[in-house]
Amino acid sequence: MRFIRTKAVVAGLGLALSLAACGDAGDDSEGVEVEAEEVEEGKFEEGTAMAALAEAGKITIGVKYDQPGLGFKDASADVPSGFDVEIAKLLVADLGIDPSSDSVTWEETISDNREPYLEAGRVDLVLASYSITDERRQIVGQTGPYLITGQQVLVASDSDVESIEDLKGEEVCSASGSTSLENVEAAGAVGTPADTYSQCAEDVLNGSVEAMSTDGSILLGLAAQNEGELKVVGEEFSEENIGIGYSLDTPEMCEWINSVLEESFENGAWAEAFEATLGGDDVETPEPPTLDECA
Repeated sequence: MRFIRTKAVVAGLGLALSLAACGDAGDDSEGVEVEAEEVEEGKFEEGTAMAALAEAGKITIGVKYDQPGLGFKDASADVPSGFDVEIAKLLVADLGIDPSSDSVTWEETISDNREPYLEAGRVDLVLASYSITDERRQIVGQTGPYLITGQQVLVASDSDVESIEDLKGEEVCSASGSTSLENVEAAGAVGTPADTYSQCAEDVLNGSVEAMSTDGSILLGLAAQNEGELKVVGEEFSEENIGIGYSLDTPEMCEWINSVLEESFENGAWAEAFEATLGGDDVETPEPPTLDECA
């Protein structure tokens, strides 16, 4: 499947996420209540992945467990929470499946596992702070974006580091298999891979590395979780288009996913999901991004 990239602009997202760091990003464990829709006969063409999922009445979604505000699950929670999860719930509900039921399996999916899980059929969809890239689209299907963010740096609160420019030659942690690790190395730092971003944050806290770097939305959630100990610094030095992954064996999913996202942009469900997870007091909800076209 060939994709035509269209320019996507989300005005004010950087400001909104910066303010969210001082608010309650990731604290809403309940999220938005989303009810399953009634699937009328003929809604999904016979033989499509959507028809099969709707008929089976169950689905497996790959999400992160360690990213407050996007995809997070603590030991006491039954299901993960965050913006990625809220967008997934809209897709699940469109299939006629109750997002809050046991019919949904929320599979922890670290950065290194996203493509392998889709290729193996272990998950049906991936919504795990999944940056859209041309390289990944050679391996799996990706569409969106449903969020645009940029890469920044997370350091200890008493650090003198002010930006990625101050970290040339220094060890900077990011998740193995992520575009963030590539961007860190391109900026002149020494990329230090870890299995998860929570491990990177722990390495910054214990002084094993000088800093960690990934999407600002992830870093702000980690900073809020470790208030007074970690801080986000510097301007964004990349643009990350966060999208949804699916198998190349099910290309029909692209148009369906985009239609659900477009509806959420128009009916306010996307904004409600943002406000429940990445928003906070006095945070302005940005405009939804422009979706890539399926071709």
